[in-house]
Amino acid sequence: MTEQRVQRRLAAILAADVVGYSALMQRAEEATYAEFERLKRELIEPSLSRHDGRLIKTTGDGALAEFASPLAAVRCATEMQDHLAEGSGPFKLRIGLNLGDVIVGQDGDLYGDGINIAVRLEGIADPGGILMSEKVYSEVEGKLDVGFEDRGEQQLKNIAKPVRAYAVRAGASSALTERLSAAPPLPAKPSIAVLPFENMSGDPEQEYFADGMVEEITTALSRFKWLFVIARNSSFTYKGKAVNVKQVGHELGVRYILEGSVRKAAGKVRIAGQLIDAITGTHIWADRFERDLTDIFALQDDVALAVVSAVQPKMLQTEIATAARRRPENLTAYDFFLRSMQQYYLTTRESLAEAIKLAHRALELDPRFSSAAALAGDCHASNVALGYANNPEFDAKEAIRLARLALSLDDGDPDTLSRVAVVSACVVGDSEAEIEMADRAVALNPNSWRTWNNRGWVYTMAGLPEEAIRSFERAIRMSPLDPLLHMTFLGIGDALVGLRRFDEAIIVLKKALRQNPSFMPACRGLASAFAHLGRDAEAHAAAARVLEIDPTFTISGHIARVPKSAKMFIEGLRKAGLPE
Repeated sequence: MTEQRVQRRLAAILAADVVGYSALMQRAEEATYAEFERLKRELIEPSLSRHDGRLIKTTGDGALAEFASPLAAVRCATEMQDHLAEGSGPFKLRIGLNLGDVIVGQDGDLYGDGINIAVRLEGIADPGGILMSEKVYSEVEGKLDVGFEDRGEQQLKNIAKPVRAYAVRAGASSALTERLSAAPPLPAKPSIAVLPFENMSGDPEQEYFADGMVEEITTALSRFKWLFVIARNSSFTYKGKAVNVKQVGHELGVRYILEGSVRKAAGKVRIAGQLIDAITGTHIWADRFERDLTDIFALQDDVALAVVSAVQPKMLQTEIATAARRRPENLTAYDFFLRSMQQYYLTTRESLAEAIKLAHRALELDPRFSSAAALAGDCHASNVALGYANNPEFDAKEAIRLARLALSLDDGDPDTLSRVAVVSACVVGDSEAEIEMADRAVALNPNSWRTWNNRGWVYTMAGLPEEAIRSFERAIRMSPLDPLLHMTFLGIGDALVGLRRFDEAIIVLKKALRQNPSFMPACRGLASAFAHLGRDAEAHAAAARVLEIDPTFTISGHIARVPKSAKMFIEGLRKAGLPE
């Protein structure tokens, strides 16, 4: 006989039970039965319908239901308890809530610990109260304007491991039912949900691969601290359902939705993805990736990296464009930060000065905004390194002050760590400490262009060009269309000049200029590389372009700003005819 495949799914379970039902039945059996039937008909079933719940079954004195979303389950439970608290009927309910994996029976009934835990929690809930497992709490905490009380770990009957439980604080639900029923507000920072990818292979066995792909992408995005990423458990409540992207964004309280599909055929797998603005319904990005189906786990890592490397920078660019359009009187600290980033990307003397002003405005509105402090410090350090500083000593001191402030506010943010490492490498020059910081930033988020790009600069200034090039190449892999790609190409070019690989350096530095035609450091690198190859006319033309962009440039001034510049690089500048 063919073994039947067990069907499972993740579900939010609500278990409700009438308090003191047996005693009520003893006193007035028929009236109690009739009252409970009315309760089911007029309260329980309509509430389930309003919150997209499914009634699994009713017992003599209770009901069991499932929901696609923990938020919907809590809202439904609150609505029912509020209704009973406001009325004069004889019944009070206890309600237990759990989020867990369940087995789906042929009759549509559900089985397993996901159900059992909800029932056991209901049994120890307060009369008229709601008691939920930690899994439910972790999904709804911060998304509902309601208080919770930590009841600690509970040893539930026939459940092997203790379950941490949380109760809706007494009296909190009645006053806040209306707000609970509303959709969660959008977070202050960019928010995204990665929906389950559709399995287009026609092979149920490929479900695990599609689900694993989504988990990898969700985990990778979660490493970016500037993003608000919906947990996998909530996203997967939409699995197997036809969804309206705007509705999903509304229900989960997110701005962006990433959805996709997986198709396997002839030893290959094709994965398509698209990023959608859930507010407007606009498609922001779409692409497809095809790989050989060999090592499944390596393939999942590879595709997750490809998707995140495309989606994360695209989201940031969209957020910057949105902030740039927002009316001045409505700007938040985050808006000022994004506007500062936009100026930082231009890498001119004027744009860095404006970026510093905007970053400081963000810090005025939010003094604990570590990313804004790190960005401001980076801008001051860039002024020194690029020769834009009217007072290099002041810029150097400000760079260090702001870098230390950023670390004191958040020393666990990879972007902040990597920025501070570069600032320190530029201004202080403690290679061992800076390399340690840069390496830690990459370990915290190996999917970030910024951590790898900044690591490259730290290793460049530490005199380790081979490792610097490896970091820069990894950065390009992370964000092949990044607005600051000219800086990455410059880093590779400078390292190649130091290694005497002048032909390669010229190719890369020309790429930097195609990204940013007025980028003087790239012209400077070209002048050095051409001079070393004896291509004097091209060297002199590049040197003339350096002086056209910055008439005050001198070799001695550059050495004073960047004392660790490679001797090979400086020698090339002299050969190109730049003033001493």
